Amino acid sequence: MRRYGMGRATAEDQRRSALMNIPIAARQRNESAALDALLDEIRCRRDEFEKLTYVPLDIVEKLQQVGVYRAFVPREFGGDALSPMSFLRLVEALSTADASTGWVASFGVSSTYLAALPPETFAKIYADNPDTVFAGSIFPPQQAVRTDGGFKVAGRWPYCSGCMGASLIGAGIRSDEGNAGGLPRMAVMPRKQVAIKHTWETVGLAATGSHDIVVEDVFVPEEWTFVRGSKAQRDDAIFRYPSMALAAQVLAVVGLGTAREALDWIHAEALSGPSITGAPSIGMRPYIQAELGRAEAQLRGARAFFYETTEEVWEAVNRGDEISPQMRVRLRLCATNAANEGAAVAQAAFRMGGASAINRGHVLVRCLLDSAAVAQHAFLGIGTWTSAGAGLLAQAVPPGFP
Repeated sequence: MRRYGMGRATAEDQRRSALMNIPIAARQRNESAALDALLDEIRCRRDEFEKLTYVPLDIVEKLQQVGVYRAFVPREFGGDALSPMSFLRLVEALSTADASTGWVASFGVSSTYLAALPPETFAKIYADNPDTVFAGSIFPPQQAVRTDGGFKVAGRWPYCSGCMGASLIGAGIRSDEGNAGGLPRMAVMPRKQVAIKHTWETVGLAATGSHDIVVEDVFVPEEWTFVRGSKAQRDDAIFRYPSMALAAQVLAVVGLGTAREALDWIHAEALSGPSITGAPSIGMRPYIQAELGRAEAQLRGARAFFYETTEEVWEAVNRGDEISPQMRVRLRLCATNAANEGAAVAQAAFRMGGASAINRGHVLVRCLLDSAAVAQHAFLGIGTWTSAGAGLLAQAVPPGFP
């Protein structure tokens, strides 16, 4: 797991080990062994996940066990209070085993925007269970009726990734009083108050369970609603990191992990014997050597830009510096770049794979489709290049972009 930065003891490791009274080396061995076992199981079962169209609950529970959903939860509630880099590397590692599982795991980021809830509500969620799994769908925001003390919520929302394993679900709402800065409000409800309609039938990210959710006249107290993208009500360092940028980053890193899986397959195949036609192994073919060299440089360059930008902003947060608009835009830009370069690398690997790669279920066609789906997300799609360019030139950008 050293490729994902998990083999080196950091100051964060030392703090966590001291809190748990476990030697750093022993804790790292335990965590690494648990994650390796989970990755092996995910690889063995991902065909099953695709048939289900969602990641099953027993795997979600194992994601909880390795710390996915408590990653950014404050230590006072039993969370791990990780850095963005540590969490992103964890999602990246999971994505090398299965992009859909990495995508579902990415919603361990939820506590960073649920921190916009009143502190008492946030505490109720995570003091009871720091491993709480949240899923949400915000668009299109549905009209909600203002009532005494809250909102009456009803409607249907698509693309609720991870809803099959969630205990809390959020839905986007709007009311006649309007929304702050053009950003929608989200109403948070127990899973039992939400119906899930199985509508997710896709060729990419097929197991994310991004089904429709339906709510019928549910009363949601105002203290269980928040404006998505608004300022956190806590002052922990992670809640001062730009939440909308992080929401894009945790999705983009799935594309990096998926591209890495594709290139790892090419590396392994290049060391195998001759092809079925008797031609030399792909590793002996000059055009494959050139393509692989370009793809490795492309992926590693995108990954370096991604993590270097993340680390730069995180260091600024910890110094107490104001995060400038330009830095916020670069965070979004590095996420868009990671997703799109990941998709391009997976496509190159698919071409290198030759005729065998077109077989249904082949690892390269899976990586091709999954990485393309990542780059199609609204946070990472082609329109975000324009938004980033506008932001770099101090021009107007869409609400919530930076």
